[in-house]
Amino acid sequence: MRILVLGAGFGGLELSTKLSAELGGDADIVLIDQSDGFVFGFSKLDVMFGKTLPDAVFHPYGDIDKPGLRFVRTTIRSIDPEALRVETDSGVFDADIMVIALGADLDPSATPGLVESGHEFYTVPGAFALREVLSDFAGGHVVVGVTSTPFKCPPAPSETALLMHDYLTRRGIREDSSISLVMPLGSPIPPSPAASEALLVAFADRDIAWHPDRLVESLDPQRKVVVFGDGSEMPYDLFLGVPRHLVPSVVADAGLTVDGWVPVDPHNLETAFPNVYAVGDVTSVGTPKAGVFAEGQASVVAEQIVRRVRGGPEPATYDGHGICYLEFGHDLVARVDVTFLSGQAPVGALDGPSQAIAADKIDFGTSRIRRWFDRTWVGG
Repeated sequence: MRILVLGAGFGGLELSTKLSAELGGDADIVLIDQSDGFVFGFSKLDVMFGKTLPDAVFHPYGDIDKPGLRFVRTTIRSIDPEALRVETDSGVFDADIMVIALGADLDPSATPGLVESGHEFYTVPGAFALREVLSDFAGGHVVVGVTSTPFKCPPAPSETALLMHDYLTRRGIREDSSISLVMPLGSPIPPSPAASEALLVAFADRDIAWHPDRLVESLDPQRKVVVFGDGSEMPYDLFLGVPRHLVPSVVADAGLTVDGWVPVDPHNLETAFPNVYAVGDVTSVGTPKAGVFAEGQASVVAEQIVRRVRGGPEPATYDGHGICYLEFGHDLVARVDVTFLSGQAPVGALDGPSQAIAADKIDFGTSRIRRWFDRTWVGG
């Protein structure tokens, strides 16, 4: 049996690792991605704010060596979900089961002025390039803004604003600067009122201006102002933006999407096409677009596939549960524990922030690298 796993982010790595552990040589598991390595989202911020170097947080896919699993670095050109066939720059791959874990593409150019006059920090190249940009920044008005919804890792803009405060303070230019956080949401993390309240207190303590319910529409490079959807404006010296998110074009062209994303059965993550599953940011399953939710979905799909190959009892269904770590600055980290169930309001709780949870976050990263790549990593 051949299982194609398209995309090697949280979901693809977790799925292929579990399938290898359960099926080994009984399956031909092909993991395909156009990148040559993996970087955690939180590691991008570590590099951006000068806490570590790019090489220290990069995990090459070429290091993966597991029974029944092979990684192919190539670009996917077309997906045929009916024929279970994928065309790539490295040839055609046919499958018995296909799992789409290609995430969301990011398009900074979709926001006028962002490429010319601002900076995005959601792609790996964008975040890594900001390391030098921030080092050269002499102070002024920093605006952290969101250009579209939905967007990955909802806590990240809040984390960036708080870490920017620490960064400017370390450099001795915080008093010469101001920080504004602009988001299209009514609270920083709507599923967790406790987390949102803790963030609002932290913003107030650090003199970070909070602007809810405002979406960035464009940047005017000549006047150095952010233009919002309601027509209002805000001046900036440094703009850090969350770029527009969209489904990969190869997924849309395959006829897999409805209203921009891939619908799946919320219990087992199967698409409308038999033997085709989708996990993570590419879906509209109803959870936030964040790695921990892709990981949980991948576990459910792995159990579904193993049952098809080996038989056995009906596996557990997806429970919509995940945890997100939230940087508060001052070397403190909180943990948001949240559950999203189809047809129900999300429920979230906050633990911390504390240094103990900061250590737990490091262990979260090191345990994944140990599991996925079979090597030790010290967390950057």
